[in-house]
Amino acid sequence: MECSGDTTTTRSTTPSSSSLPQSPPSFPPSAPPPVILSPCAACKILRRRCAEKCVLAPYFPPTEPLKFTVAHRIFGASNITKLLLELPEFQRADAVSSIIYEANARIRDPVYGSTGAIYQLQKQVSELQAELAKTQVELFNMQRQQANLLSSVCLEMSQHQENMLQTPYEISNYFNDDGYLCNTTSWEPLWT
Repeated sequence: MECSGDTTTTRSTTPSSSSLPQSPPSFPPSAPPPVILSPCAACKILRRRCAEKCVLAPYFPPTEPLKFTVAHRIFGASNITKLLLELPEFQRADAVSSIIYEANARIRDPVYGSTGAIYQLQKQVSELQAELAKTQVELFNMQRQQANLLSSVCLEMSQHQENMLQTPYEISNYFNDDGYLCNTTSWEPLWT
């Protein structure tokens, strides 16, 4: 038994499972540790052995077999592999997501695929732009009508005020000097 500082280490000459160190096995620095524990989804579906440098493994993990199934049904495994080998590594993930998107679109719409979805969205944008333009014209017309109505009301009020100032009420005709009503015979009855 060795003691160094605060830690105590036990060493034994007979190997037993309880006395072996619990550290993970070390690999030589040149060999990378294996990443894939099970074959990728592509190799599982194709029923082949997944090689260490499988091109499809990083993009089709074993937990998502549906992604490869859809892409394989539309494009084929060999075409996907050829496409990925022609691309630099930094573009492959985007290419795989595009392949999967296009494959899903082809399953939904076998004739037009993703082009059909794009066309539908462009048509919807055009219809919404036309509706927006129509609404803007209606709003402009309503604002113009409101402005015209407001200006005519203001003009009418100003004319009415001018008339009121120019024609004063002739109250003196109805009252005499003592303040009593006079000339009541010229009045018309309110009811007949």
